[in-house]
Amino acid sequence: MELESQMVLFARSVDSGSFSAASRELNHSPSAVSRQISDLENKIGVRLLTRSSHGISLTEEGHVFYSRCREIRRNIASALDLADSLSQVPEGKLRVNTTVAFGKSQIVPALNEFYEAYPKIELSIDFNDRPVDLAITPIDVAIQFAEQIKNESLIGRKLAVNQRIICAAPRYIDRAGLVKSPQDLAHHNILRLSAVDRWNDWVAEICGADYSAREHSNFEANSADALYHAALAGLGIARLPTYLISQDIAEGRLLNLLPDQVDRSSNIYAVYVMKRNMSPKIRVFLDFLTRLFGSIPPWERAGKTHG
Repeated sequence: MELESQMVLFARSVDSGSFSAASRELNHSPSAVSRQISDLENKIGVRLLTRSSHGISLTEEGHVFYSRCREIRRNIASALDLADSLSQVPEGKLRVNTTVAFGKSQIVPALNEFYEAYPKIELSIDFNDRPVDLAITPIDVAIQFAEQIKNESLIGRKLAVNQRIICAAPRYIDRAGLVKSPQDLAHHNILRLSAVDRWNDWVAEICGADYSAREHSNFEANSADALYHAALAGLGIARLPTYLISQDIAEGRLLNLLPDQVDRSSNIYAVYVMKRNMSPKIRVFLDFLTRLFGSIPPWERAGKTHG
């Protein structure tokens, strides 16, 4: 592999957080990625990464080198975007980021329709609940929630209101007792999301600033999808989005515990970096998402959202 390619691979590995994550994106083995980075270090005579069982971290020299490699990676991505914009045909690889739960439940089931309309587009989807910085990550479109968006320079299209309700499985309520008022939550196990701390503020907002969900929880996960399955398994109480649980509420697998405590303060956006020439593949994907969710999203159109 040429030096320039190894530099891009190095930046990609750092952005991904591990050789394993980078290898999944590139369809290579982690050992192959590791060998290429080691070869890069040998070529330039500098140790760039510290490797451990917990992953990889940059050395002091690696930080300096990474900033330049990241710039090269961004320039390559910009050049590819420019090439895309020169063609009026929506085609090529489209890089999309979405949270695990929303991507699995709402995006993937709709893709057949998208491919029928745009067969020359190849989707590469990163399912990740961690906030993604589009300024340094080569993502074309990210589907993000208001709590995740920190870069105000991004352009966003609102897709839907992220309506969330407090719920639990009947088996958990049978074991732990009824929830008749918000104050009853202090006696229950709260399922926490570790990816974004602000997603757990709802407990203190309902019960008062002195209440900490962390102190009343024996389970946390980095994905709303994991919290959803934990709630279904009867592990505790969670506040979950209706796009994910409307069918479970309708069929009794989950119970809406506090119907008066529906949260509608957060929106779901498709965000992207403003560019002078938007490539056709990005434009048609954004238009597709806008049509897909419409003024009333499909999970509410079905009339299955209670509360």
